[in-house]
Amino acid sequence: MNSPRTLFARTGTTLAVAFAVFLLFSVAVVIAFILVPVARQAAEDLAALMVLSAQTWIELPETTRPLFERHLLEEYELRIGIAEGVLPDTLNPLPYLRFLEKALRERSGVPVNITSQQLDGTWYCADIPMGQRLIRACFPRSRIGASPPLAVLLVILAGAVAILLTTLLLVRRLTDPLARLSAATSVIKRGEVPAPLPETGPRELADLTRNFNNMGRELGELLENRTTLLAGISHDLRTPLTRMRLALELLTAKTPDRNLTDRLQHNVEEMERLIGYTLELARSLESHEEEEVDLREFMDGIVGEYRQAGKTIEWQPGVCCYCSIDTLALRRILTNLIDNAIRYGGGTPVTVHCHCNPVKAVIQVLDRGTGIPERDIEAVFRPFHRLESSRSRRTGGSGLGLSIARQLADAHGWSITLSAREGGGTEARIEIPRQLTRSPAHHPGSSRPAARSE
Repeated sequence: MNSPRTLFARTGTTLAVAFAVFLLFSVAVVIAFILVPVARQAAEDLAALMVLSAQTWIELPETTRPLFERHLLEEYELRIGIAEGVLPDTLNPLPYLRFLEKALRERSGVPVNITSQQLDGTWYCADIPMGQRLIRACFPRSRIGASPPLAVLLVILAGAVAILLTTLLLVRRLTDPLARLSAATSVIKRGEVPAPLPETGPRELADLTRNFNNMGRELGELLENRTTLLAGISHDLRTPLTRMRLALELLTAKTPDRNLTDRLQHNVEEMERLIGYTLELARSLESHEEEEVDLREFMDGIVGEYRQAGKTIEWQPGVCCYCSIDTLALRRILTNLIDNAIRYGGGTPVTVHCHCNPVKAVIQVLDRGTGIPERDIEAVFRPFHRLESSRSRRTGGSGLGLSIARQLADAHGWSITLSAREGGGTEARIEIPRQLTRSPAHHPGSSRPAARSE
């Protein structure tokens, strides 16, 4: 069985268990040290009254017995008379009646059985031996109708429930602000700025929320300034790079050393790629426009573009679905992953697979290249990190592509992971939480045959 995961659930479970243990212990103590002794003493008192009344009844003249019987009935709710017939031997479920039977047996010296009789209501009768006679003493159920044990138990139970509910209410008041803070941190994780939280509750929590709101505002300004700075620097660098390219063209016409000019040209192109990646990151972090798309049609378009460019892509669509996504961000992530798979796949076909389940949509890009060492799986997502043994500058990698892909995925609440494939190669996996609006069965485009693999 899974243990509770939220703070409220764990605290509530702990308190409920503690109160249950306390309740059981309290009931056991009350029964053992209060209710049982009181019941025994009450049974002793009633047994003494019944035996004394039977003995007095025997000793009285017959002419005064009716008066004595009436007195016992009015004052003590007790009936006394000669036993007629034999009472059946029954097992009494009430502890009080068992205590009474034991007390009568100790006083009379013989076993005494108490049986219920229907007279003018339910009465409990016992035959008490007095010499050669059996005297039947009966008392009504109302005499033991009061239930102190039940009253005590109800009081304890009501008190425990009231304390538990009050405690849970207090815990809820403490955990609700923490839950809001947790949700706000999830928003920050996606690269967004959360809305200000209500600064209410106890002073400590209110101060914590106020500080968090201030941090959120400062973080929003920092993210905005970062994006502006990235875009501004990258844009401003384009002008000197353009001048350098023009100078290289003039230099190429006058310099016979083609090797030198080619190296310079390659360096300029690499700088332009880095600037392009930076501008792309800045634009992507600002864009969060989502639209509902058929994931199969979306993937068909991307795979078709690569095939038109002469790339060999094996497209294996599974059961796809409609998702609400930022198509620009997903396109940038996919093109980066497919480009990497083509570039480092050792010339083998790249496989793209897509399928959906009720929880998420999964896109896989598979290659049969040299793969990535397990120790570097997460490191390759860091900016400018490259595996020089297999991904050198000559291959055209900038070290920013996967970093941008990870940041875009995080900003949209998606996940992107890399893992080694059995038999060699790398699997890049994108998981997108589903936000279905319609079933694919309702759309003709989703029911067409899957695209054939090349």
